[in-house]
Amino acid sequence: MALHTLTINAHQLEFQLPTNAPFTDIEYEAGGKNLIPLGCRVGACGACLIKVTSGIEALNPRDEDEEAFIEVLGYSGEEYRLACQCLLRGEVAIDIIG
Repeated sequence: MALHTLTINAHQLEFQLPTNAPFTDIEYEAGGKNLIPLGCRVGACGACLIKVTSGIEALNPRDEDEEAFIEVLGYSGEEYRLACQCLLRGEVAIDIIG
């Protein structure tokens, strides 16, 4: 099973997750710490808004609903994502916005 690194820049923390693991899995890796604010977990609240600083190509693509909601939140650009909607497929670094 391949493992990939998710780096949270502000905390200078790295997590090893398997291919296609959702970002929400870091809660288990971090011992229950809420490093990324997670609210609804279905892409409807915006609490988990992140900015991908490197490795955007290593994520699943945004769907139309996620893209539209991010714009409602006042952000544009493919580097903005809802962490609850992201699946890890390579090395990624993020900043937490939400």
